[in-house]
Amino acid sequence: MTIRDYMQSLGRGARDAARAMARATTGAKNAALAAVAEHLRVRRETIFAANATDLAAAREQQLAAPLLDRLELTPARLEAMADGLQQVAALPDPIGAVTDLNYRPTGIQVGRMRVPLGVVGIIYESRPNVTADAAGLCIKSGNATVLRGGSEAINSNQAIAACIAGGLQDAGLPGAAVQVVETTDRAAVGELLTLSEYIDVIIPRGGKGLIERISKEARMPVIKHLDGVCHVYVDTHADADKAVTIAYNAKTQRYGTCCTMECLLLAEAQAEAVLARLGPMLAEAGVEIRGDARSRQLLPQITAATDADYYTEYLAPIMSLRVVSGLDEALQHIERYGSKHTDAIVTENLAHARRFLAEVDSSSVMVNASTRFADGYEYGLGAEIGISTDKFHARGPVGLEGLTSQKFIVIGDGHIRE
Repeated sequence: MTIRDYMQSLGRGARDAARAMARATTGAKNAALAAVAEHLRVRRETIFAANATDLAAAREQQLAAPLLDRLELTPARLEAMADGLQQVAALPDPIGAVTDLNYRPTGIQVGRMRVPLGVVGIIYESRPNVTADAAGLCIKSGNATVLRGGSEAINSNQAIAACIAGGLQDAGLPGAAVQVVETTDRAAVGELLTLSEYIDVIIPRGGKGLIERISKEARMPVIKHLDGVCHVYVDTHADADKAVTIAYNAKTQRYGTCCTMECLLLAEAQAEAVLARLGPMLAEAGVEIRGDARSRQLLPQITAATDADYYTEYLAPIMSLRVVSGLDEALQHIERYGSKHTDAIVTENLAHARRFLAEVDSSSVMVNASTRFADGYEYGLGAEIGISTDKFHARGPVGLEGLTSQKFIVIGDGHIRE
């Protein structure tokens, strides 16, 4: 069988399964999630053995340490996967919910019903836990899914896929509702992106190169974000204690996430006092700072920032810094250099907070809080399948509701249009 024929068969199977998933009861979907969690726990040694094979191959290929860390499945991470599925099962089922049902002057009732997207294609790198997380969200939201993980995690992903298949079978749901691509041939990705007849939406999770390729080649809608160039702006009217705490957490709590602060903007009235405390803290944490001329007068030891630095998502202990005159210049900077992901203001001025919320065009905008809160779990979504900086159809962390759509429903009793 050719790669094209193989991917076509996955697409057809997913489309057929999507119809069954759309009518599956909440009880059946929750039973499947609980069963998958149990299979993960029962088959843990098989999963660890598969993961060890992947790790050995990755070390031979001299993959970077961060990639090896993402690839590794520890007992704690496996248990977190199982717990995550149970948490998704406990979430309210969005499917079938009817809202805005109202009578029209003609006597008909018009409302909206929440429905699955259909078939979701997910392309991701390194982290095998995404296989379970994505499958769980798609099952609960009534979607079928085709998952294509990275070649470096092929054995781990197949071991997890067996658990998912077992859970679906236990609950009486179609096995084709979750299909994990078995080949490492890179041509499979290209073929998946052409299956607009079967795949309703594609979600990429990985590096910028992967996402750019998928955005360019996909023949169906893509839910994505390219960069996380996130800002914290310390306003003229900020509380200095809050500013130092928030900026430090936003940068150092975890370096490799898309909601980590990459650029700190300081109102000139606050710059000296804040940097006197924050500068040594960041230096002790090993963070390299690249700043403009005004900030380098206050911290002479830091590196000069280039224009390119302000566009950069470092995903590392590196950050850019700029001193601005005030709110207007901060807004201009974010508009020019930001990636529409997550931006925060630290201020005690309500008018400035409201302006920031209204004028910053990002998927998450925060007042007096760390950018690291931009996460589906922290937002109460239970879990997320990714973060979108697009405006249609989902924006911000994409949880269960982001994997659904709405359709109009009309209820009459023999009504006809005059």
